[in-house]
Amino acid sequence: MRILIHSGFFAESKTNPTDQQKAYVLTPVSHLLRKDNPLSSTPFILGMLDPVLQKPWQYLSSWFQNLDHPTAFSAAHGESMWDYAGHEPRMNHFFNDAMASDGLLAASAVLSKCKGVFEGFKSVVDVAGGTGTITKVLAKAFPQTEFTVFDLPHVVHGLQGCENLKYLSGDMFEGVPHGDMIMLKWILHDWSDQDCIKILERCKEAIGKKENGGKIVIMDIIIGNQELDEHQSTETKLFFDMEMMVCLDSQERSEQQWSKLFAHAGFSHYEIYHILGLRCLIELFP
Repeated sequence: MRILIHSGFFAESKTNPTDQQKAYVLTPVSHLLRKDNPLSSTPFILGMLDPVLQKPWQYLSSWFQNLDHPTAFSAAHGESMWDYAGHEPRMNHFFNDAMASDGLLAASAVLSKCKGVFEGFKSVVDVAGGTGTITKVLAKAFPQTEFTVFDLPHVVHGLQGCENLKYLSGDMFEGVPHGDMIMLKWILHDWSDQDCIKILERCKEAIGKKENGGKIVIMDIIIGNQELDEHQSTETKLFFDMEMMVCLDSQERSEQQWSKLFAHAGFSHYEIYHILGLRCLIELFP
């Protein structure tokens, strides 16, 4: 209990000042781990700590020395993370649960801080949207907007939509369904710069001409000035940066790096909003 108290997961309490018996209470941190908490982070944490994602770290040294695989993940498992998830239902399940858990937190933050970003659009496409957790929340908040969750066939197979939400399967590298707004939540940090440019180009095609008023909304991490950011915030961002390298041959990006990607993909300007913790929302315009 001493280490859990020191780490902030529990706090010491006494129901009676004269009572020598120690008692322990939950803290805001441990409340986030409760399964009955709608915004529980437990699925995300369990997903990130799963042996499938931890094993590649054991191959990091040999991978650096030999570079005979694209990533440490492929060195550990013999194939890319996406190929592995495509035929391993257990990983597909825990990965989707992890993204759904984070999606609820992100949706709550977006509606409280950036609701105006989503107002006035007839159609929104959530590209690589997984099981559609964040999209379901947005669909309830904006009943007049038509929402589409677009992802690979094995991800959306069997999922049921609702009155203003539907699921479509496909490959974002080949094409993206038309929408007034295209949403990319924690997607681009999974891919190399070259792949990101391809994805952004497909999204730009989907929203049409600049005169149509379409835009892309990106929710992702932005690595900032390490001297100005909080130490823990910077440390967490850099750990995610390492995770992207180990598993996906990708990275977290600074604003300058994001700006270069946007320019190469043919976009004119963007706006950045800080929404929650590590997350930023970027409005991207053609």
